[in-house]
Amino acid sequence: MGNILSMTGQESIGTHQKALQINLDAAKYGTFAEIGAGQEVARWFFRVGGAAGTIAKSMSAYDMTISDAIYGKSDRYVSRERLGKMLEYEFQLMLERLDAKRGENTKFFVFSDTVAAKSFKGTGDCHGWLGIRFQDSPRSAASEIIIHVRMLDRENLQQQEALGIIGVNLIYGALYYHSDSTKLITSLMDDLTRERVEVDMIKATGPAFKGADNRVLSLQLVQQGLTSAAMFTANGEVVQAADVLYKKPILVERGSFRPVTHVTMDMLHCAQAQFVQEPGVAGEEVVVLMEMTLKNLEDQGTINYQDFLDRVDILGTLGKTVLISNYLEFYKLAAYLHRYTKKMIGIALGVPTLREIFDEKYYVDLEGGILESFGRLFKNDLKVYAYPLQDHATRSVITAGNLRVAPNLRHLYEYLQQNHFIQGMRDTNEKYLPIFSRTVLKQLKAGDPAWETAVPPQVAKIIKERKLLGYPGNPLTGSSSAAIIAA
Repeated sequence: MGNILSMTGQESIGTHQKALQINLDAAKYGTFAEIGAGQEVARWFFRVGGAAGTIAKSMSAYDMTISDAIYGKSDRYVSRERLGKMLEYEFQLMLERLDAKRGENTKFFVFSDTVAAKSFKGTGDCHGWLGIRFQDSPRSAASEIIIHVRMLDRENLQQQEALGIIGVNLIYGALYYHSDSTKLITSLMDDLTRERVEVDMIKATGPAFKGADNRVLSLQLVQQGLTSAAMFTANGEVVQAADVLYKKPILVERGSFRPVTHVTMDMLHCAQAQFVQEPGVAGEEVVVLMEMTLKNLEDQGTINYQDFLDRVDILGTLGKTVLISNYLEFYKLAAYLHRYTKKMIGIALGVPTLREIFDEKYYVDLEGGILESFGRLFKNDLKVYAYPLQDHATRSVITAGNLRVAPNLRHLYEYLQQNHFIQGMRDTNEKYLPIFSRTVLKQLKAGDPAWETAVPPQVAKIIKERKLLGYPGNPLTGSSSAAIIAA
């Protein structure tokens, strides 16, 4: 394959050409260790010719006993932990055996994957972990990229083919695009489509990625359409969703969090108090997610990465796990969460957002319209908790109980309320109702100290100490974004 258009519409290099270019690059030399779905990545380098210039060793330890003997035991064989052990073992082995002989002129690398492709039984998720540990100059400290993929083809052979392509893309991207994270992420889907593969987690470490932030890389996965959602914990660690959400009840609050205000936290606390009393939740460990959609992050159609990181840092100070998504419709968010759990899901939102949910213009692309969307949203006993709104002009309070929807939807709204799918939040703090984040942000940027009374003390502290969100001394210029994503 020669140059073709990538999924972003830009010209990209085909898989054949990538593998051949690496084979012909005498400075790069590596090991391939693959478990599951065949040795599809290494096969590309053999089939294009010149593999002797690239491949020091190609192996596959399918048998669990043999795999454990080489890499040590793991709780799961298709896991981030197993991939890490493979990369560590093979890279150290390569250096021990080859560094003295050719280390002065060679950039060593190890590619590994551990995959569960479609089996004869046809059960279980088809997914895998792929990674590469590499030197960006001879005898330099190693850098590393790991990704998690979901394989969406229906047949085993197609999944193997897709795995081979994305493996070559990952190797090529690491070796040649590590200084340009946007290009690296885009190139992962060369010769592939989102219908075949989803990349829902990425982590890059080491000197080749100095200055890069994995939270921004996660955001770029969503921006560039490699996945619809990405997640990271309060300490900034990127995670695969299943590791956090599996078989857990989940409470989600969607917002812009610009900044986090007393309303943000009151909404969460009130929703949580009601959620934990649900029969299906009582006594369970609840996962709380603070979700931002791409729309929440955009300002006049663009995303300022520094502004994004400021918001994430504030949420991290509060100990919150962050979900970045491209799910504008809540029924799509619900479907994503139900992929990982059958436990109850709660969504905390404000009355203005609840009003938007009942606007039929958002469902014109659904054959069943708003009824289909609500059927999808509430089919697994999902609960929506609505926080009241104080009208700015009249000071009257609008709640889930007195919210007016279109006349043709009133009976539907009443049905959802009477069956407790939609619930108004109880015990909300009325003194917080006049707080609006847009007003707080304007005060913050203008240096008006009134903003501090509208946010939790720890939020005010971090904003002032680190000059976040345009606090005087940090105007959030657009140029600041580039430094965050460039190595």
